[in-house]
Amino acid sequence: MPKIVVLVKFTPDLTSDRGFLPDGTVDRAGTQGRLSELDEHAAEQALRVQESSPGWELVYLTMGPDGASDALRKALSMGGDAAVHVRDDALHGSDAFATSLVLAEAIKRLGFDLVVTGMASTDAGMGVVPALLAERLAVPQVTFAGRLSVSGDQVEILRDSDTRSETVTARLPAIVSVTDRTGEARYPSFKGIMAAKKKPVENWSLADLGIDPALVGLTGARTAVLATTQRPARTAGQLVKDDGDGGRALADFLAAQRFI
Repeated sequence: MPKIVVLVKFTPDLTSDRGFLPDGTVDRAGTQGRLSELDEHAAEQALRVQESSPGWELVYLTMGPDGASDALRKALSMGGDAAVHVRDDALHGSDAFATSLVLAEAIKRLGFDLVVTGMASTDAGMGVVPALLAERLAVPQVTFAGRLSVSGDQVEILRDSDTRSETVTARLPAIVSVTDRTGEARYPSFKGIMAAKKKPVENWSLADLGIDPALVGLTGARTAVLATTQRPARTAGQLVKDDGDGGRALADFLAAQRFI
């Protein structure tokens, strides 16, 4: 049975206050989290492939703290068959390189024909994990898909840029990252939410994947946050009272700010 592996991430809610721990990592325990909005598009596109090509198995994969299981359950409520959560205390502080190592080993253990990811995470926003995974798994990658379809042993995407639209194909197995231009992701139904509670979610550790803890976490990270600064509070701004010359005052303000 062909298999789709969809990568999802538990990220801080963009509408909540976010902070950092003394070691420079995001304070996830003290921040409300959710399934990354960009990963909802990845789940939607993978589900469409499964629906249009019966017989495919769809498995979600994530790595992260205990709360990351909530992201898996949200994805499973949209559809899909099962999920895997890689959780290990040694993963704390892992950067994109270590993340790609862990995910690659988990994907190998799962087996795959197609890996679907979002174009980036909404917390770090680096967008490099799909490329790192393609290198580690030695498979082609087609990125920034606005639409994807699978026919036989090929995946085809439509990629829109500022100047043109491109149709790109690759032979399976392959990795595809999708953008937020794919349209709205489906909203989980009550039936889907209830069904998700019964779908299997496996928990894997670094030992299960045969990964040395020294290669991940803060000790194995190739990048580090050196300093963080609280965002300045928004000022009240400048109020222009229109006594007949409001347009001139507005133009003068815009010119002083070099907007015009």
